Amino acid sequence: MPEILYDTKFLQLKSAKSPSGKDWVYAHRPNADNVVIIVPLIINEGKKQILFIKELRPPLYAENRSKYNIGLAAGLVGDERKGESTLDAIKAELLEETGLIADKIEIAAQNISSSAGCTSETSTIAIATITNINTVQKPVSDGGIIVDRILVDLDKVPEFLKNEQEKGNSISGQTLAGLYFINLLQQT
Repeated sequence: MPEILYDTKFLQLKSAKSPSGKDWVYAHRPNADNVVIIVPLIINEGKKQILFIKELRPPLYAENRSKYNIGLAAGLVGDERKGESTLDAIKAELLEETGLIADKIEIAAQNISSSAGCTSETSTIAIATITNINTVQKPVSDGGIIVDRILVDLDKVPEFLKNEQEKGNSISGQTLAGLYFINLLQQT
């Protein structure tokens, strides 16, 4: 049984025994059952595009890793809406962060660990196919975290990500995982 070393509403530091019997300290989210990562695949007039989110993430800029992070629509399951299903969270987070509603949602992968040596957090990656690009509601800034939304043609994504890295921006691992599944989808 893990020991709680530090406890807040949104984050705990816990210690568990490693296979060698030594203490292993890790981060845990006590208020969420899962994380959802949504790849908004926009299909408009025969063109396929991905909607990226440019974010200010305090852990990254506090440690001088990057000013901005390039991510996707994402959120926690059950943190604000108790009893929420993963599918309900995908729909809610997509609407909140992009203002869009998906025509189709496909779960691409589940139980994806982001940094298994550092956190117990796992994610579900979903592809949200969207044909109506008119926003249904104004997207949130998430307390100033989200600073921009960038629509990129699917065939220009590698160039876009390279340019963002050259600017010194980071790209989330979940974003790369989501793009991997978009690539698989395009091959079938």
